[in-house]
Amino acid sequence: MVQVAEIGVPVLEGTDHVELWVGNARQAAYHYRTAFGFDVIAYAGPETGVRDRASYVLQQGKVRLVLTAPLQPEGDIADHLRLHGDGVRTIALRVEDATAAYEAATARGARSVAEPSRAEDEHGVVTWASIATFGDTIHTFVERNEYSGVFWPGYRADNRSGGGVGLRFIDHTVGNVDTGKMDDWISFYSEVFGFSVFQEFDEKDIATQYSALRSKVARDPRTQITMPINEPHVGLKKSQIQEYLDYYRGSGIQHIAVHTDDIVSTVQEMRDRGVEFLTAPGTYYDALGDRAAGIDEDLDRLRSLNILIDRDDDGYLLQIFTRPVGDRPTLFFEVIQRKGCKGFGKGNFKALFESIEREQAARGNL
Repeated sequence: MVQVAEIGVPVLEGTDHVELWVGNARQAAYHYRTAFGFDVIAYAGPETGVRDRASYVLQQGKVRLVLTAPLQPEGDIADHLRLHGDGVRTIALRVEDATAAYEAATARGARSVAEPSRAEDEHGVVTWASIATFGDTIHTFVERNEYSGVFWPGYRADNRSGGGVGLRFIDHTVGNVDTGKMDDWISFYSEVFGFSVFQEFDEKDIATQYSALRSKVARDPRTQITMPINEPHVGLKKSQIQEYLDYYRGSGIQHIAVHTDDIVSTVQEMRDRGVEFLTAPGTYYDALGDRAAGIDEDLDRLRSLNILIDRDDDGYLLQIFTRPVGDRPTLFFEVIQRKGCKGFGKGNFKALFESIEREQAARGNL
């Protein structure tokens, strides 16, 4: 349990970017541009004076990904890759004052990773600082109100269009942690950031005949930045969360959920570009009942694309999950469209689990 000082929580403005540390940033950028429709907007590497890494910045709507690979076998990035494979290193949070956010977070119990620093070029200055969260994942506070460049000092513009598939903003990012650690990290987000518990699910809510998980959803009431945290529950066979932990070698980001205003068009375009999605069992659509009542979309079209449907008192949502984006069964993406619904597809958990279990069985890990 972190110790809370008598000081205000960091004031957040939104998600600035998500940085993935990957084995080959050039190839990863090509994949996300051609398959997911991201524009490549900036680059840093030896040509820009950066000697230890190569980074590509990708953007679509308000979603900004940074893909970074090491140029040498030594150092933090190479060590991270050897242990975890490709994965999320940083969820960067936009703030008005990075120093104040860092001081507030560390005073409230967060562990420092990098003290406030300034990066400057002819376009202005970016101030940033970092703290640790679960596993080797970090949060970086980014203050860029005085910066007009393409992304960050040390980066040059790189204008390669991906064409877009309709992705607009990050809806949530999901973390997987070890058994018994979920409540600790939910307390971390509550006590350090002032997040509230928006929803929680136990092994009765998220289970099949073989496996289960527990999950709580932490959310910033002001910005709606949302961090669900999962932990495995011991069942008859290994859960998807335990498989992630085994292959990632610890806690980390399981998936990034990205919002679209037209999931049918987005998913069709992504399929046409080669993105592979999980498939729902055929009985899923036959058993939808009232969950499919009154939706605007054609149910047969949703069935053909394997898009899942759920609802709460505020409306309904449509969602689908990619297969893991790397060779290790770790990081994947969710595409989500909300028609009023504020939840997380509780009614789809069983179908999602069964889909993942089929993948696990094919890998010999169930």
